[in-house]
Amino acid sequence: MTTQEVNQVPRNKINLEKKDYVGGVSTLCTGCGHDQITNHIVTAFYNLSINPHDVAKMSGIGCSSKTPGYFLSKAHGFNSMHGRMAPVSTGSKVANQHLIHIGVSGDGDSASIGFGGFAHLMRRNLPMTYIVANNGVYGLTKGQFSATADKGAKLKSGEQNPFENIDLCTMALDLGCTFIARSFSGDAKQLVPLLQAALKHKGTALIDVISPCVTFNNHDGSTKSFSYVKEHDISLQELGFIPATEAITVDYAEGTMEVVQLPDGSQLTLKKLNSREHNVHSRLDAAKLLYESKEKGELLTGLLYIDETRSNFSDTLNLCDKPLAHLTEKELRPSREAFSKVMKAFK
Repeated sequence: MTTQEVNQVPRNKINLEKKDYVGGVSTLCTGCGHDQITNHIVTAFYNLSINPHDVAKMSGIGCSSKTPGYFLSKAHGFNSMHGRMAPVSTGSKVANQHLIHIGVSGDGDSASIGFGGFAHLMRRNLPMTYIVANNGVYGLTKGQFSATADKGAKLKSGEQNPFENIDLCTMALDLGCTFIARSFSGDAKQLVPLLQAALKHKGTALIDVISPCVTFNNHDGSTKSFSYVKEHDISLQELGFIPATEAITVDYAEGTMEVVQLPDGSQLTLKKLNSREHNVHSRLDAAKLLYESKEKGELLTGLLYIDETRSNFSDTLNLCDKPLAHLTEKELRPSREAFSKVMKAFK
């Protein structure tokens, strides 16, 4: 490659190429939806010009939790035990709130063994992007149903799921999560803007991504297959993301555009489609929409709910600006006078 060709390689605002955001070679099955999620994450971080050194990648156990190894090789990372991504992420964020946290979990990792941790992270509004790669099965243990599998869905063997499913978006909404979205791993046009907005959100941003398992759950009878998702997917909005550094130009000609202002000045633009009129700022409207769509057998994708006014976990704890992990012994030890004052308060 000539010097001129090197200089023509596209770079973002911090002079990094897209290849600087990739990781190791994937060992997942060829065609896995999780690899598509990885590609979209790479694109989102590259577009936002985020330095990989400023990122902490978190995961649990499962096919989905292998994916952080496939993006941002120069970022910090922690692969926790099965179902423990949420509490480990909470500790990591408290130790250094300046790191941008992104977690990739699975439907088994979050909706079963890790359900308690998931619930408490959502209600605390921990500042992080929480991605669930949702395929409805346990891909690492031969494809048994997970807790998100729809009632009546079938395995390749013909076995039918007799239990009601756990809808993580509905649960997150009830628990107080402040950014809730659902998307499809094969829809880059929708998922990349959602990821960018989630990374700029100041609280917990949950994105439930339907990600078909090509080995165990991509067949007739599955409600998480490529064909089923494409046939039943109803997109709530056309999405666009405008970083704060770009000129803001929005077309209001049709009168159907809404702009969601994010804390750093970035904007998420929502163009409402004719099939649905939805207020993304109303928890009640979001809950009603989710329940109605479930009764109809629809798969709604897009931004379901957002709240930029609620305090996040870091604000609630009133953490000091300097990361706790960087505080010295001298800074942590109060003076004799300060200690005496504290003790007198307990008398």
